[in-house]
Amino acid sequence: QVQLVESGGGLVQPGGSLRLSCTASGMIFGIYVMGWYRQAPGKQRELVATISGYGNTNFADSVKGRFTIFRDNAATVYLQMNVLKPEDTAVYSCNRSQLGHDYWGPGTQVTVSS
Repeated sequence: QVQLVESGGGLVQPGGSLRLSCTASGMIFGIYVMGWYRQAPGKQRELVATISGYGNTNFADSVKGRFTIFRDNAATVYLQMNVLKPEDTAVYSCNRSQLGHDYWGPGTQVTVSS
């Protein structure tokens, strides 16, 4: 089993920045991909950004140029969100995929509002 703990959500004004972090613990090994997904009220969950153990990244078109994803070890990943917009408001969930299994964090609320 893998456990994911997220932090860094909150309320921010349009144009502001937030950094989310996610730390994995437990049976961490093998090839993996970690990333962030988000779900706004009334909408389906969508991919925001992912990063593989090799450092390959992938971003949703809506966040390219504004969001950055990076890691400092095999267990912790960060999502740096800049120039936030009201449409970025959502519950952001951390995901880790390894050995054919998906693990999810409980999610953290990000609200962009003036």
